[in-house]
Formats: sequence, C-alpha cells, structure tokens
Amino acid sequence: MMDTKLTLKLNQEIIERAKKYASNQKLSLSRIVEAYLQTLTSDKKNSDFEISPFVKSMATGTKIPADLDSKKEYSDHLMEKYK
Repeated sequence: MMDTKLTLKLNQEIIERAKKYASNQKLSLSRIVEAYLQTLTSDKKNSDFEISPFVKSMATGTKIPADLDSKKEYSDHLMEKYK
C-alpha cells in the first residue's frame, strides 16, 4: 500500500491534546488517525488498536439532546434496572 498525505482542519486545542496523547502512547498522530479510520470502515472486528467505547459511541451519529439531564437519566435507568 502507498501512503498518501491528507490535510485536516481541526481545533488547535484538540490537536495539541491529540499530539500529547500520541506521544504518551509512543505512536504517531498519523498512526492513531489511520487506525481509528480503519476501525470505523472495516468489517473486521479484531484490530491491534483499541478504540474506547466512548469514542465508538461518538461515531454512531446519535444526537444527544442539548437539554439532557444525565443524572436524571442515569437515576431512571437504575430505578428501571433494579425494579
């Protein structure tokens, strides 16, 4: 496979945090983005790169209401779960 350059426009603060994260993981930021995109677009469930459940949930396209009361939702969930 041939590597190809890709230019992205992202929030500067996010870029700085991502660079720090990549450095801590001893990976390049390019490798992290590539692995994430591979995971999103692959039918294969096994990967050498772990995507957290939180990040996976962000990729579903599910919209979260702006007025969501997360504490109430969680409380309701627990009440229903332990009926």
